[in-house]
Amino acid sequence: MYREDGKNRRKGVEVLETERVEAPTRPESTAGLDRLVTAFLRSLVAAGYSASTLAAARVDLRQFGEFLRRGEIDRVSDIRPRDVRAFVAGLAEGGAAGHPGAYARASIARKLSSVRRFLAFCVDEGVLPASPAVEITAPKLPRHLPQVLTQEQAAALLEAIDGRDPLDIRDRALLELLYSCGLRSREILDLDVQDLDPERREVRVRGKGRKVRVVPVGDKAAQATARYLREARPSLLSGHASGERRLFVSRRGRPLSPSDVRRRLQTRLRQAAVQAGISPHTLRHSFATHLLEGGADLRSIQELLGHASLRTTQIYTHVSATHLRRAYRLAHPRA
Repeated sequence: MYREDGKNRRKGVEVLETERVEAPTRPESTAGLDRLVTAFLRSLVAAGYSASTLAAARVDLRQFGEFLRRGEIDRVSDIRPRDVRAFVAGLAEGGAAGHPGAYARASIARKLSSVRRFLAFCVDEGVLPASPAVEITAPKLPRHLPQVLTQEQAAALLEAIDGRDPLDIRDRALLELLYSCGLRSREILDLDVQDLDPERREVRVRGKGRKVRVVPVGDKAAQATARYLREARPSLLSGHASGERRLFVSRRGRPLSPSDVRRRLQTRLRQAAVQAGISPHTLRHSFATHLLEGGADLRSIQELLGHASLRTTQIYTHVSATHLRRAYRLAHPRA
C-alpha cells in the first residue's frame, strides 16, 4: 500500500526555475560562484530535499555570494577561512546584505550551515582541496525546553472534537494522527491515502531529507482516520478534484497548508478551553514526552520521531523531570 511520490521533488525543481545558468555535469575548479551554487542546489533536488530547505539554501548562498563579491571574490577557489568568518561576523553585527539589524543566533547558525554544506559539496566535486569553513564555529544556541500538553490536556483537546460535520471529522483525524504518531506538520500534509496501512495500523512518513520511516498508528487515531476516509473525505472531494491523492484536504478538496493546520488547531484549542499558544509541533513534543513517561526508551522515541541524532531526542528527558521525580519518590525505598 506504500508508494513513492515525486510531487515534492517537483516543487524543489520549481524553486530553481529562476536560476537560468545550467549546472555542469561536474563543476570545474575554474567555475564561478553562481555556477557552482546552481550545481549544489540541483544536487539537493536530486537528493529529494524539501522545497522549503531548497528555498532557504538559495537565499543563504545568494547572500553569501553578495558578500563575497563586495570583496571582489568571484571564484570558490579564492575563498579563505577569514572570508567565512567575516561573513558570520557581519550577520551578527547587523547591516549584512541589506538586512537592517543583527540576525538571531538561530538564523546565523542556519546560514553558516548552508555555506558549510555548499563548500563541502565543492570539496566532493574536486573544486576545493579542503573546505575553508571547517573550523568556523556556529554561535551557541540557547537551549529551550519544548512546550508540551499534559496527557489530560491532550485528551481534552481531542475528545472535544465530536461533531458530525465533515470538517469536524477531518480535524479529529488530523489532530489524532499528529499526536498519535508524533508527526511534523509538513509530514502529515505530505501523506497520501496510500501511505496508510489500515490492516497493520501503520503510516509511511517522508521526513526531513526525504528519509522514510514507518510509524505505528494508535487505536484512537486509526478509528478517527477510518471514519474520515469513510464519511468526510468523499464529501470534501465531491465536485472537486476527485483524483486528489493527499490524505487531508480542505472544504474545496485541495491539499491543506501548514497555516491551515495552525488555524484549525487554534480553533479547537479555544473550543476545548485548553491553554493558548500551542502549535502543531507541541503535539509532536507531547507525543515524545508522554512516550517517555510511559516507559519507552530514548532509542525507540528517536526512531519514531525520525531524529538523526539521539542528542536531539535527549531534550525530552529534561521535559519529563517532574515525572521522573515522582517515579523516584514512588520507587526508591528511602525517597
